[in-house]
Amino acid sequence: MEGKNTPTVGLKTGTVRLLPHNVRWEENAAQTIGLIRSVLGEVCIDAQHIGSTSIKWVSAKPVIDIAVAVKELDDVMPYVDILKENGIIYRRAEYGQLLFLMGDLENDIKTHHIHVCRAGSPEWNNYLNFRDYLNAFPGKAREYDEVKQRSAALYPDDRKAYTSEKSHIISRLLSEARSWRAES
Repeated sequence: MEGKNTPTVGLKTGTVRLLPHNVRWEENAAQTIGLIRSVLGEVCIDAQHIGSTSIKWVSAKPVIDIAVAVKELDDVMPYVDILKENGIIYRRAEYGQLLFLMGDLENDIKTHHIHVCRAGSPEWNNYLNFRDYLNAFPGKAREYDEVKQRSAALYPDDRKAYTSEKSHIISRLLSEARSWRAES
């Protein structure tokens, strides 16, 4: 349980600590999205709170994930310096997106992962479909949460193994989410 002086977000790189859903995550995400929109202006087509902190029925690492939709990834590169001035640090391009981080990086604490994707890309759609599906179907979310809890207990200091352990259920739920969205 978090105390009054305990930060609501932040986790040392490589570690796994799951917390029950916290509405302050949603508030934090909304503030961060506002900052991103103010810096990127019209380059930001959309920005959404994604990942486990956006799913009410799922425990999560206290790191906020945000997806930002842009027309082209290269459109963001002229903003890297001003994003950095605002605490949003460019890390790398991977899997068809750009990854930015926020946090106390000197102490290896990350508070936010920001995924910049092309609007309408598979990456963008997957983020939204997964979130929306699990929020629409609490039973599916609880099933995912059980796997996350087991994985976290097995690998509290090995984030890669934790993530690998969840890969099968994520693939299955993502496939279900795509079908659900197509039928909607």
